[in-house]
Amino acid sequence: MSVVTVDYKQEGDIFDIQRFSLNDGPGIRTIVFLKGCPLSCWWCSNPESQRRRPVVMYNEAECVHCRRCESACRQHAVTFTDDGVRHFNFDACTGNGDCAAVCPVGALVMKGQHIDVRSLIDILKKDRSTFRHSGGGVTLSGGDPLMQADFARELLKACKAQGWNTAIETEGCAEPCDVLDVIPYVDHILMDIKHMDPEKHRTFTGVSNELILSNARKIAAFSPLTIRVPVIPKFNHSEKEIGDIARFAASLGNTECMHILPYHSLGENKYRMMGCEYKMNRLSVASLSNEELEKYRPIIEQAGVRCRIGDE
Repeated sequence: MSVVTVDYKQEGDIFDIQRFSLNDGPGIRTIVFLKGCPLSCWWCSNPESQRRRPVVMYNEAECVHCRRCESACRQHAVTFTDDGVRHFNFDACTGNGDCAAVCPVGALVMKGQHIDVRSLIDILKKDRSTFRHSGGGVTLSGGDPLMQADFARELLKACKAQGWNTAIETEGCAEPCDVLDVIPYVDHILMDIKHMDPEKHRTFTGVSNELILSNARKIAAFSPLTIRVPVIPKFNHSEKEIGDIARFAASLGNTECMHILPYHSLGENKYRMMGCEYKMNRLSVASLSNEELEKYRPIIEQAGVRCRIGDE
């Protein structure tokens, strides 16, 4: 058996580590969120993930107007008027975190950390007992981990060297060589398929779905996968649209299940904290419940694919 060499010095950018997850692969899992995403979905609940560089998020409600951030910011992205009103120029912000470092109340939070594989594995080792007893492991999410393919590959290899189960959540919108470079070190692949129409996909995500569908076929040739579908009102919530995705999932021949997820707006506040528009407000739609998605179950099962809804 060949020995897999790991480059523990490989560096990447993450923005969060979430422990005790039950919905991102088998067992109890720790999710590592990598920065960078080729899509800009209107409903994205992690907008801080889309840029590769760190971003500073500003929670105005927590601000006590101490003005420490104003003097700390070398880019002059933070200013106060004479009457104490604060302005944050998100375009001028470089995300170096100087302002967040001096904020005494956490009104400014930097999202993004540069880290090497060895340091990250040392952090993840804290959960190895949980992995062992639950049959869980490490899931890479984002953003999209394939935007940092070299880092994702070495991190996954390092996890396998520890004997941990691995999973990846991906849009699949990456160069095929990067996809095929990472997949051999993944035990469970959770891949988003949001729509079958390339132009509607482009309107709501910023990119066509052609590369995504092509990569789904390539992945299925090597490994079973779970197809994930966020059900979004006025985007893909019709029975025909969900049925089209189900038939595509069935055509792959290696789909373990189709996991449909109800739309929610829990990430809306993050857009305000980043000075960005939450585009779903243009549509005036409400969050969905698991019960409202039950009508899709027979459609998906009729296509020959096992259906999972929400957190069931």
